[in-house]
Amino acid sequence: MTPDTSVVAGNRRYPRVQLPKGMLIAWQSSGERIVSRVATLGLGGLFILTPAPPAVGETVKLFFEVPDGEVRARAVVRDAQPGKGMGVEFTAMGYEDRGRLYRLLKRLLGS
Repeated sequence: MTPDTSVVAGNRRYPRVQLPKGMLIAWQSSGERIVSRVATLGLGGLFILTPAPPAVGETVKLFFEVPDGEVRARAVVRDAQPGKGMGVEFTAMGYEDRGRLYRLLKRLLGS
C-alpha cells in the first residue's frame, strides 16, 4: 500500500480508505473465480473494480492478502455498477481475518 490513501466520507458505519493503486482481490460468484482490484476498503465492506459485477443481493466469496496474511470473507453485493464495479458488505469473516483487516486499516488511517 502507498501513503497516498484518503478516507472516503459519507453515510458509513466504518470509514473507508481509497486505494488509488488498488489491491488485488480474488472473488467468487456462481462458481467462477475472478481477480480484480479494490478501489476502497473498510471494516464493513469494499468496492471492487470489475466490468461485469454480479447482481445486487448476490453473495460473493472474497480472498485477499494483507501484510499480516490472507483474509477470507463472504459478502453480499449492495451496489452493482456495470462497467465500473460493485460495492459489497461483509457478512461473514473469521475472527483472525477481521483482526488482520483491522490492523491494516488502522495503519492506513494513521490511528
